[in-house]
Formats: sequence, structure tokens, C-alpha cells
Amino acid sequence: MNMENKLINLRKLEKSKKFGYLFYISYRGGSFDSFDEVKNKKSVKERFREIMNSIGFTWAKGIQQAGRTDAKVSAGENILYVSSSYSGDMEEIEARFNEISKKEMKIKKIQKTLSDLVIPDLVEAREYCYRYPAAKIKNNEEKIESLCRELSGTYDVSEFTDFKGQKLKEKIRSVEISFKDKGLWFKGSSFMPKQVRIMSGYILTGEKTPLPGKYLNLEKIFLKKNLEDMFIEKALEIQEENLLYAEKMGNLYIFYVKSSKKGEFIGTKGKNIKNLRKKYGNIVVREIADVL
Repeated sequence: MNMENKLINLRKLEKSKKFGYLFYISYRGGSFDSFDEVKNKKSVKERFREIMNSIGFTWAKGIQQAGRTDAKVSAGENILYVSSSYSGDMEEIEARFNEISKKEMKIKKIQKTLSDLVIPDLVEAREYCYRYPAAKIKNNEEKIESLCRELSGTYDVSEFTDFKGQKLKEKIRSVEISFKDKGLWFKGSSFMPKQVRIMSGYILTGEKTPLPGKYLNLEKIFLKKNLEDMFIEKALEIQEENLLYAEKMGNLYIFYVKSSKKGEFIGTKGKNIKNLRKKYGNIVVREIADVL
């Protein structure tokens, strides 16, 4: 991590009670009416919020997503992000969430990071796969592969979107398309509304109409390196007097101490913390309230 990175305010990191959490999730599109929260509809975000709140994990602001999916579209991997002051066991949160959600949604991984990030800006690419039943495909494999090559690149893709997409100012998008494992694979940093399903219709059937969402799957999210550099991991190898535990983010260490022991940990005129910084480099010290 470059300490000159303006995304990182060390003073804020030391004083803030919040951290950011990336939840890598999978879900069955057929179990939901929408992705975003919509009144009187069962949505991916609403169900996620309901379960998380029921097991004691809460947050103040909204839920950000790495990828937005249409109704009935499934995900093998999507990422939801929130900033929270929760300080409990995240492994327990994951286990309890998956127990409640059954098979309609699953947390695959939880990654701790900084709070108040703008996640869509930190996504490098998204990869989708459309698997249409073979009996419904009209074009032969040679034609399909030819269209994949023809439609891959950076250009105005507005002919492959709906009325909502036509109103967007930015219509130039980059996409890589391939046909493998009996599916159409789309990889790009940004897609217009219904773009993948309309392109799938054209490539597989010759018609520029959106194919059903139930055959589409968001396969993977690719994050930018500067977000990965902000991942916070446990530093179990660090053991010092009065240190409860430590975490690491790049070349920065986050040391956790009890409030009653912080003065002793820092030392007279900062002597102890100066020695620790000589030993480890960049250090932020965070207090944990004493349990009465």
C-alpha cells in the first residue's frame, strides 16, 4: 500500500469505529423478483439486509454492489459492500447467515477493508455467462463464434440495449465475447441495461431481443489492484505486550489495545510506539473499550 494514496486517511482510520466489509455472495435469481430494494417485491439486497440485521450485523448507509443483475438473473459471484462498526466474529456471521438463507443466497467469503469506499469505481471487470438450451439455439457454432469475434471490442453498443439504456449519455462500452463450455461468455467493465441478454439473442438466434434472464449468470467480479491493496488481513504473527491482536493492510499495521492500556502501550512521550514503528514501520493504534 502506498502511504501517499489519498484514499487513505490514517487519522480517520485510527479514530473511526467503522470498517468496510465486502461480502462475496452467490444467489439463485429465480428466488427473487429484483436485485435492488423495491416495495412489495422480494429483492437480493432486501433479503441480505433482513438476514444480516436479524443476526446482529447492522450498518447506517445503503448497500453498494460490484455488479447489478436483472430480475431472475443468478450469480455465482457478486459482491455487496457496507460500512459497519460491528466488532464481532465475522466467521460466525457467515455461518449463521448461510444457515438462515438456506440455498437461495450464500456468503462465500467476507473481506475486511476500509469504510466509505465507492465500490463500483473499484471494479476492473465483470464476467457473465449465458447458457441457452441447445434446442433453442438457431445459429450454428461457426456463426456463433464469428459473431463473438465481430461483437468483441470497444464501440457504441446502444443497438443492444433497451429504452432505458438509450437515454444514457455514455454508450461506448468494451466487451470480450467467447463461446465455450456450451455458453456465451461476456467480460467487460460496464454493461448497458439488458446488453448481455440482447447480444445473446442476436448471437444465438439472430434476433436482437433480450433472452430470458433465468439462463444468465454473473460468474465473477474482477477488482482493481488498488482495492485489493486495501484488504485488511489478520496478522497473527505479531505479538507485543498489551497488544490484543494486530491486522495488516499492505505495509500498514493496525494494532488493537484496550482503552485502559493504551497509554502504557504508547509509552512515556511515545517511546514504546516509536520503537514499534522502527520494528514494523507504519502503525495505527485503535482502542477497544474495556468490558466492565
